[in-house]
Amino acid sequence: MFFVYAISSKTKNYIYVGLTQDLEKRLVKHNSKREKTTKAYVPFELIYSEQVETRIEARIREKYWKSGIGKEKLRLIRDKN
Repeated sequence: MFFVYAISSKTKNYIYVGLTQDLEKRLVKHNSKREKTTKAYVPFELIYSEQVETRIEARIREKYWKSGIGKEKLRLIRDKN
């Protein structure tokens, strides 16, 4: 099982999309500044996640959420909350 997830910075206008097998552990890594790409944007909140069977499926979904239309939908999700 893999998770595709999106997190949003609570202080800056930044959304990160990634994939992992352990979502909780990955979120802790992001929020504890242990990820180079996201440490400048801490703290984060989870705004979206989905579970898929294979890494290939996860990569396809991750690419979608990183695309222009995907990011647009994530902004709408974030802004509703």
